[in-house]
Amino acid sequence: MTTEVFIAGVGMTALGKRLDQSVKSLTAEAVRAALADAGADRADIGAAWFSNTRQPMLEGQNTVRGQIALRPLGLAGIPIVNVENACASGSTALWLAIQWLRAGEGEIALIVGAEKMVWPDRPDRVAAAFAGGTDIHDREGVLAFIRELGGAAPGEGRSLFMDLYAAQARAHMARHGTTVEDFARAAAKNHAAGALNPYAQYRTAMTVEQVLADKPVVHPFTRAMCAPVSDGAAAAVVCNLAGLMRLGAAARAVRVRGCALVSASLREASDLDNHIGRRAALAAWAQAGVGPEDVDVVEVHDATSYAEVQQIENLGLAEPGTVGARLRRGDFALGGRSPVNTTGGLVAKGHPVGATGIIQLHDLTRQLRGEAGPVQVAGARIAVAENGGGFLGVEEAATVVTVLERAA
Repeated sequence: MTTEVFIAGVGMTALGKRLDQSVKSLTAEAVRAALADAGADRADIGAAWFSNTRQPMLEGQNTVRGQIALRPLGLAGIPIVNVENACASGSTALWLAIQWLRAGEGEIALIVGAEKMVWPDRPDRVAAAFAGGTDIHDREGVLAFIRELGGAAPGEGRSLFMDLYAAQARAHMARHGTTVEDFARAAAKNHAAGALNPYAQYRTAMTVEQVLADKPVVHPFTRAMCAPVSDGAAAAVVCNLAGLMRLGAAARAVRVRGCALVSASLREASDLDNHIGRRAALAAWAQAGVGPEDVDVVEVHDATSYAEVQQIENLGLAEPGTVGARLRRGDFALGGRSPVNTTGGLVAKGHPVGATGIIQLHDLTRQLRGEAGPVQVAGARIAVAENGGGFLGVEEAATVVTVLERAA
């Protein structure tokens, strides 16, 4: 990257069913925490990017969501950009803030992701919001893809994405011999980590056997292998070197070594060498000047536990077909060779869609500072996050891979 970019401060809310909260109140909690962490005042912020995907469908707030959520905090008059890129919205906000900083438009920016997704009285709207993450004009194409991979028509009462992931998981099992126990082991690893994370929606450790015995969702997944619907928010203060010096935050800063955003291609389903996650990873590694062998801690977008296996492969952390064996060896657990999702991943921590990418940045920033408490990876210096969203053709519609480095 031609201009150094840093994360100076991070903050987030606890995740879960926050029935008494709103997008505004969740935003306020996360932003205040991030500003305090950076030693910043609202007057220091030159621009803001606000990530949200569900408020238009669930509450009817169709436009200017960021301006509305940030105004009570005194963040008004500055450029505020609303970001929607499905589950990759939060990390896309980072990508956009980086462009603003590199263009010399300012020194300090704020990125925010917030979702209020739990509405027990609005099940139809919640279901429609998930279905809107695919091409609504090509519903038959989505169903054909599921059938092509050996899946049945989506079932009632669950997200279409669970059927999409399940179909891909079964294809992975057929291609590589991956087992249901492999997915369960990834989930159990993350639930054990989530039990140590005060922000996590689910804080109960689970064994592989307990994961397998949980409520079935769609083969090969049980409930414990799938991310829950979540409320929550996260924020980060992002700056260039001049902004970092202005804040006096250099001692705890984290450097952004690479941040690559890509969209779905027109590849064939069998062309996994050009999977969107793989293309994003290669671009981020090239920007960062490091590779998977240099990484100390990882966050991947495990909307299901199959997705964790897939993204470990895409990042180059393991050869395709070997993740199951390496999970059994503990390579991706805390204390292992490449710890993945040390704060619980989406399946345990939660998945407030527009905030998820920034939550990953929050968790990795704390790791690189040495502030991760019971889930700290000793000596962590390089971290990577993969955040994907939506579905188009045969893969996610958008994916961001970000490489971070301890700056001090």
